[in-house]
Amino acid sequence: MAAPETSTAAVPTLYTNNTLRNAFGGVLSFFILLLIGVMAFSIRLFSVIKYESVIHEFDPYFNYRVTQFLAKNGIYEFWNWFDDRTWYPLGRVIGGTVYPGLTLTAGTIWWLLNSLNIPLSVETVCVFTAPIFSAFASWATYLLTKEVKGTGAGLTAAALLAMVPSYISRSVAGSYDNEAVAIFALIFTFYLYIKTLNTGSLFYATLNSISYFYMVCSWGGYTFIINLIPMHVLLCIVTGRFSSRLYIAYAPLVVLGTLLAALVPVVGFNAVMTSEHFASFLVFIIIHVVAFVYYIKGILSPKMFKVAVTLVVSVGLAVCCAVIAVLIALVASSPTKGWSGRSLSLLDPTYASKYIPIIASVSEHQPPTWPSYFMDINVLAFLVPAGIIACFLPLSDASSFVVLYIATSVYFSGVMVRLMLVLAPAACITSGIALSQAFDVFTGSIKFQLSGASSNTEVDAAETSSSTAESQTDAVKTEKPEETAKNRPSRKSKKKEREHGEKPSTKAKAEKKRLLALPLESSVISLLLLVLLGAFYVVHCVWAAAEAYSAPSIVLTSRSHDGLHVFDDFREAYAWLRHNTDVDDKVASWWDYGYQTTAMANRTVIVDNNTWNNTHIATVGTAMSSPERAAWEIFHSLDVKYVLVVFGGLVGYPSDDINKFLWMVRIGGGVFPHIKEPDYLRDGQYRIDSQATPTMLNCLMYKLSYYRFVETDGKGFDRVRQTEIGKKYFKLTHFEEAFTTHHWMVRIYKLKPPKNRIRGKTKKSKSKTSSTTSSPKRGGTKKKNPWQ
Repeated sequence: MAAPETSTAAVPTLYTNNTLRNAFGGVLSFFILLLIGVMAFSIRLFSVIKYESVIHEFDPYFNYRVTQFLAKNGIYEFWNWFDDRTWYPLGRVIGGTVYPGLTLTAGTIWWLLNSLNIPLSVETVCVFTAPIFSAFASWATYLLTKEVKGTGAGLTAAALLAMVPSYISRSVAGSYDNEAVAIFALIFTFYLYIKTLNTGSLFYATLNSISYFYMVCSWGGYTFIINLIPMHVLLCIVTGRFSSRLYIAYAPLVVLGTLLAALVPVVGFNAVMTSEHFASFLVFIIIHVVAFVYYIKGILSPKMFKVAVTLVVSVGLAVCCAVIAVLIALVASSPTKGWSGRSLSLLDPTYASKYIPIIASVSEHQPPTWPSYFMDINVLAFLVPAGIIACFLPLSDASSFVVLYIATSVYFSGVMVRLMLVLAPAACITSGIALSQAFDVFTGSIKFQLSGASSNTEVDAAETSSSTAESQTDAVKTEKPEETAKNRPSRKSKKKEREHGEKPSTKAKAEKKRLLALPLESSVISLLLLVLLGAFYVVHCVWAAAEAYSAPSIVLTSRSHDGLHVFDDFREAYAWLRHNTDVDDKVASWWDYGYQTTAMANRTVIVDNNTWNNTHIATVGTAMSSPERAAWEIFHSLDVKYVLVVFGGLVGYPSDDINKFLWMVRIGGGVFPHIKEPDYLRDGQYRIDSQATPTMLNCLMYKLSYYRFVETDGKGFDRVRQTEIGKKYFKLTHFEEAFTTHHWMVRIYKLKPPKNRIRGKTKKSKSKTSSTTSSPKRGGTKKKNPWQ
């Protein structure tokens, strides 16, 4: 009677120990996640600590300006805002052409803080929005990876994402761009999809649709979600993994998510009319056909089921053919086959360079180099294959989604360097799975090797004692009366069968553990190597955050033998425009600087970074590529008063307008055929020295960049191109220098008024017009079209 009492008393003790262990593990995981969030936030503050709290790059300045307008005028004015300071004279409807997720998020945070009497400025909220959401993204990565491979893998993946340089480059303090909140929305949408797939809960399916709606509001990259999830659903159907959980995870997302996406003004009917969304609708039809087949299979006999399947397949094929025919008709009516230019450049990497140079001219749309992978994801590039293998052990619906996610993101990151940002979460998830599995194997091997000898001794002793006890029990039971033995033959046989069945299984498990366990020395060395690998990753991430990605592009720095040099020419130029020009003056520049000019100088620009009107940008490119007189006529027709150019030849700044000039020629020549790129090249080479072509030496961009440049050193040596300029001494006839910054990085020129340019020809033209007034022609002399 003692043995059963001991076993029953041990069960509550074991249950209590497991409960305490789980509770302690949950608390420990919570504090680790909290520390990961703090680390994700703090590692992105180098830009504020080393420099100042300022908005970075170009696009964030437009987002900052829109957020200021939202905070000042309210949500209704924001939706109806027509901005007449951009794309003059066309203007821009901001509420209908912007993804409002980032702006509404920062505006809501600012409103909540001010409601709590925390008086932070809009600029401060914008600067710190990205670091805050990087912590949220790390926590979302934990939730997603936990659904796939458990808590350990989730914590590891979250820690990796908090520091990965690719994500840091878009989420440092001051990087107020759409990706700041969009990456969190992307990961959280994937988590809710996997959660719904694992649980089959309509609650999580509804949350998934809402999260997808937030992603649509935040970034145009939402098309990645609405194509990746249908691909995974189709993969599950093809591999025989269809279930009601899969249906619940996908069908509400397509219906509710598409309806919500259509509410975003910038998307509208594109959610159902463009080719980027057609894959989701096709898979939506397929999953309903498959669900109907499984339903009738459960209620019909096998013979009737074959007949029904034939009928369903026939009708389904007819419906699919009709739908495909309609889609083909819609797609064929579009010159781009229903795809946007950026989507086509992802499917065909050569498309943009052939047909849309405005897309190809953006540096972040170029393919990445191999060193950029090591720079942006570092050692994760070597851990990703191991993580993919771990996802197949065993393969589940959730792990197959991770494999599909990493495969597609690797392809897209190879096409466009900007999409390294999409690869980063997938690389962190797979690397976290690989590291977690490796730690489990190595620590398990060490534990098994250390406790192997003692446990074997204890097992042998336990088996000896149990066999002795069994023999004694059998001897006692044989002395009992025959009735008693007849009453319990089945229990005894069941007990013996159970005991004899447990012994071999226990021995088999122990043998399996012994075979899978690695030697003690190998396990210890492997653990140390993994720790060193992690330490190298941490050091690289901290260096990338502190040095490579923390410097704001609007304030440049360089180090030399005599110390640190700060170049604040951009803000110097914008401040001059703001204080020395009229409020209604128009400023022409290349589109890269449009957002900064409107936000910091508060002046009207001709083009900006939205790049929605290729013809308007081509007009500016044509003016920059034309001789001075023709350029003056183009700018004068646009009511331009000032022209701004960026020049880096004096200080060695490589991202200046001379290096971008060939893109101006290509974009301008795409609309105005008289601009030809070979006219600016000497034997196929782009040159600005004495061997440059006359067309190059006489174009407006060359003159505005190198005007008076020879006065700096007497030779006119360009430090970026590493050569002396070809045309050193020349005068401007239709433009006059208005302002040049301290380091010559920004140069501003003013258009001369018509009466000051050619006074003699003006008198002659008057006499000619007086003689032609007697002619019957109406309208007088015809004005020459400057674009022809």
